[in-house]
Amino acid sequence: MPELPEVETVRKTLKNLVLNKTIKEVTVNWSKMIKSPSEVIQFTDALKGQTIKDVSRRGKFIIFYTDEFALVSHLRMEGKYAVYPHEEPIDKHTHVIFHFTDGTELRYKDVRKFGTMHLFTKGTEFSVAPLNELGPEPFSPEFTLKHLSERLKKTNRKVKPALLDQKIVVGLGNIYVDEALFRSRIHPETIAQNLTPAQLEVLHKEIIQTLSEAVKKGGSTIRSYVNSQGEIGMFQLELFVYGRKGEECKNCGHPLEKTVVGGRGTHFCPKCQRLD
Repeated sequence: MPELPEVETVRKTLKNLVLNKTIKEVTVNWSKMIKSPSEVIQFTDALKGQTIKDVSRRGKFIIFYTDEFALVSHLRMEGKYAVYPHEEPIDKHTHVIFHFTDGTELRYKDVRKFGTMHLFTKGTEFSVAPLNELGPEPFSPEFTLKHLSERLKKTNRKVKPALLDQKIVVGLGNIYVDEALFRSRIHPETIAQNLTPAQLEVLHKEIIQTLSEAVKKGGSTIRSYVNSQGEIGMFQLELFVYGRKGEECKNCGHPLEKTVVGGRGTHFCPKCQRLD
C-alpha cells in the first residue's frame, strides 16, 4: 500500500497534471468504489462542470478540491492515477474516468478494486469519515514528542501495530514503521507503553526524518508503485530493513530477519533491535 511519501509524490504530480482542468463528465465502471454520496449518479452529476482548484493530501488520502466539492480518494493497495488523451485505449482495470473539456482524461486504475472515493461539499470533508478520526501529520506542529509519548503510553499494544494506527500519526505504513523502528534501535514487538523517554525521543525524530527523506526521494518502489507520470521512487535503494530478509544489516552485518507482528510482515535486525 502506498504510504505518505508515495501518496505525497502522487499528489505533487497530479497537481501538475490536472490543476485548473474542468470536468466535462465522469464515467464510473465500478460503482463500489464510490462510497459517498450513496448513488453514483449523484457523484457523477455533482462533478460535471467543476474545475479542479487544488490537489491536497491528508495522511494517505488524496483530496481533489473543485469549485464546490472535496473529492477524497484512497489508493489502498494498488490504485493509480494517470492522465491520457481521450483516444488512448482504456484497459480493463480502469474503473473511474474524469473526462476534461480539453480532451484529456484522468483515469483511476485499480487491479484489486480496493480504492475508495468520497465526495463532500467543500468545507465538510474533515468533519466526517474517513478523515475525521485521523491523527496529526508527521510534519505538522501538532506531531510533538509530547503527543507521541502520551498516545503510546496509553496502549499496551506492541509498538509496530500502535504506529500503524492512523489515529496516533498519519501516513505511516508497513515500510516506514519498520525503517523508523530500526533507526531508533527499537524491536517491533516492544510494548509501546514500556518505551523509555529516551527511546520515545529518538523514535519521534526518526519518524519525521525517515518520512522526510523518503518524500525527497519520491517514495519507495515496492511491487507495483509508480507515481502519476509513471516514474518510480528511489528511496527503496536506501531501505535498511524492509524487504531485506536474510541480507546483512548495514549497521552490524548480522542477517536481517522477518516475522509477523500484528498480522503484518515485519523486518528487523535481531542484534541492533534487541527485545528487552
